[in-house]
Amino acid sequence: MIPDIERASNEEIKHFQEAKLKETVGYVNTNSPFYKKLFETHKILPEHIQTIEDLQQIPVTTKDDLQKHNDDFLCVPKQQIIDYVTTSGTLGDPVVMGLTDADLDRLAYNEAISLACSGVTKNDTIQLMTTMDRRFMAGMAYFLGARKLGSGIIRVGSGVPELQWDSILKFQPTYLITVPSFLLKLITYAETHAINLANTSVKAAICIGEPIRNQDFTLNTLSEKIKSIWDIELFSTYASTEMSTAFNECEAHLGGHHHPELIITEILDENDVQVPEGEVGELTITTLGVKGMPLLRFKTGDMLKAHFKPCSCGRNTARLGPVVGRKKQMIKYKGTTLYPPAMLNVLQHFEAVETFIIEISTNELGTDEIVLKIASGTPSEKLIQDIKDHFRAKLRVTPSILFEKLETIQNLRKGKTDRKPQVIVDKRKV
Repeated sequence: MIPDIERASNEEIKHFQEAKLKETVGYVNTNSPFYKKLFETHKILPEHIQTIEDLQQIPVTTKDDLQKHNDDFLCVPKQQIIDYVTTSGTLGDPVVMGLTDADLDRLAYNEAISLACSGVTKNDTIQLMTTMDRRFMAGMAYFLGARKLGSGIIRVGSGVPELQWDSILKFQPTYLITVPSFLLKLITYAETHAINLANTSVKAAICIGEPIRNQDFTLNTLSEKIKSIWDIELFSTYASTEMSTAFNECEAHLGGHHHPELIITEILDENDVQVPEGEVGELTITTLGVKGMPLLRFKTGDMLKAHFKPCSCGRNTARLGPVVGRKKQMIKYKGTTLYPPAMLNVLQHFEAVETFIIEISTNELGTDEIVLKIASGTPSEKLIQDIKDHFRAKLRVTPSILFEKLETIQNLRKGKTDRKPQVIVDKRKV
């Protein structure tokens, strides 16, 4: 199930997207109070936006814009909104996104082709280990996509290893959609309840919410741990509520594939200019085909690389590499630039670390300070020294480390929406 446009030449894809772009620019100029005002303020005429390069004429849209002017992005009467979702609020107050009936159809199409990219067919059954409630888009998207694809789906929700295994053994799913670290809990439960992992129906997991690959696409520490015990295929994904679009890995595992019929991507530097190929920049997106709340040049905050070589799977689209980190969470520590995912990968190396949280603050000198708070069943000075040595070897820095009670860190990790665990506590002043 590869759409024809994803097999097309780069030139054909560009012409296709430019036609869609002109439709989108005309649509928001007519229907979006925010973009209508933006165009008027900057004297932008919709007819002047004809090519992908012309997007440079339009100022970027930020998360702050969405938070401050949320309702002004709505392009339809509220009576046409079928579903309301909110962002997770990872880096600020949650943003409300309204989806029309057409947007839900688009979301189903997006997830159907994304699941198919990761090998799912109508003959597969998917166990959904993420919530469909709490105004969460992802769970609903997976359900709609599986339904459109013709796959079976088991809506178990998050957590509860006992219920997950009961469902796996009873319904025989072939794919799991889950946060990858939860697979370790499933493994532990299986090992203590005499469940033979090699004999289950599960052949693959579509991993959400946490990185499973290094920048060179090799497995990171977390995914190596999983696969060393449970030899299932792991697929990485990237998505966000604002763009209503997913980037899934195919069987080549070389980045998340771009769907050019749904979204335009730019990788921008600090001056909002496209970075040279192969360099890290901020993913900036323009949605195509969205009716409720379309976005032009929306800066996602995610720093990553794009890859453009044709893929062995037959798709000729760009691929997004693993997220290096969130722009707002970039840390300048003792002369080194760090992003939290790199620190997470180091901590996942240690079995003795049960859970952790990373606190970032500003010290009396006005520079960034990092404190790792960890819970361990076997706390010791040796464990602290081993972690520091590993940080020094991998990241060339040594943060402060404190032991805390498991319950204390679990409480610190609870996010405002209780949908995503909070791993980073950023106390720095903006």
